Amino acid sequence: ASVARAPTWDGVADAELVARARAGDRWAAEAPFRKHVEFVMGLAVRLLRNRDEAEDVVQDAFVDAFGGLGALSDGASWRSWLSGIVVHKAHRRFRRRKLLSLLGLYSSSHDTMLAAGAQPGISPELHAEVVRLDAALSRVPDGQRAAWLLRYVEGYSLDEVARFCGCSLSTAKRRLAGAASG
Repeated sequence: ASVARAPTWDGVADAELVARARAGDRWAAEAPFRKHVEFVMGLAVRLLRNRDEAEDVVQDAFVDAFGGLGALSDGASWRSWLSGIVVHKAHRRFRRRKLLSLLGLYSSSHDTMLAAGAQPGISPELHAEVVRLDAALSRVPDGQRAAWLLRYVEGYSLDEVARFCGCSLSTAKRRLAGAASG
């Protein structure tokens, strides 16, 4: 007797998953989460440098994304759209941290560094470079670090960095330059 297997999201385009989710397909509503949760969590951890905050942001981002699925004009851009939601939520966390720091109610506990997410088996020299890079980025203001990570670690275009950060292209360029000189 053959056992029916649950469908898998491997190889299914985001546009199809989004269309099926909009049509009420319960499996397709879960598939975009499963397909992108690891990427989105990595992005949130790299931006926030705190796993607990990142988990909250990821959960909130998926809730917002699924709740606003009707606002997504092109299902193929699901991952980029979701990334933008994560970045927006990270920026809200940055502002909250800044306020709490001013009030003496927040102390930085950056428990996650770029080196922790490095590929296993990298050379000791490369690992040391990543550690130095992370140390330099830890001294850069959150907005500049976020822009730099989006551009040079995540590989987004300047236009996408500006859109995700909710700023103009020239401001995104200034943030990148500031991070590079910081």
